[in-house]
Amino acid sequence: MITRALWQGLLAGTAGGVVMTLGEKIEQAVTGRPDSHVPGRVLERLTGMPDSPGRQPLPVNWTMHFGQAALLGVLRSVMAHAGLRGPLASAKFTVVRLTNDQILENATGVGAPPSTWPRTELTVDVLHKAVYAFVTGAVADALAARSGPGPGQRHAAVRPGRHSDVGPLPRRDAYGR
Repeated sequence: MITRALWQGLLAGTAGGVVMTLGEKIEQAVTGRPDSHVPGRVLERLTGMPDSPGRQPLPVNWTMHFGQAALLGVLRSVMAHAGLRGPLASAKFTVVRLTNDQILENATGVGAPPSTWPRTELTVDVLHKAVYAFVTGAVADALAARSGPGPGQRHAAVRPGRHSDVGPLPRRDAYGR
């Protein structure tokens, strides 16, 4: 499961990062909001590279932006393989994505706590991260579903009173056959 979750998560996270970026570019065209250079600044601080004043070099910014998206996709893929799938799992993953950003941005001194942000800026950030999380989740869930139900889903299917999205499981004898 780990090998599949790794490559599927990298794929799902990259897909989520691409869709999030496209959404950001559309939103920026409408609102006039400038590009964010926070991901590049965070990467500079994490790696000990010298700070680039002004505009970040695009490769540094995109390395952090898409690298973070791909790596966090692995976690969402592990969730899907464990049986945590669907919109509720993606909503939970949205919080993980936002938390990851805030830990890195605040720990490096590049960002400020969201409670200090203007509400419109906070709303836009949450919206874009939710897009990332739900796209990543949809791809991770679809890829994991090819392997069948996850352990949590199998458990739900055999427990009385639990709801399961996998349907009835085949009956097995005392030896698991």
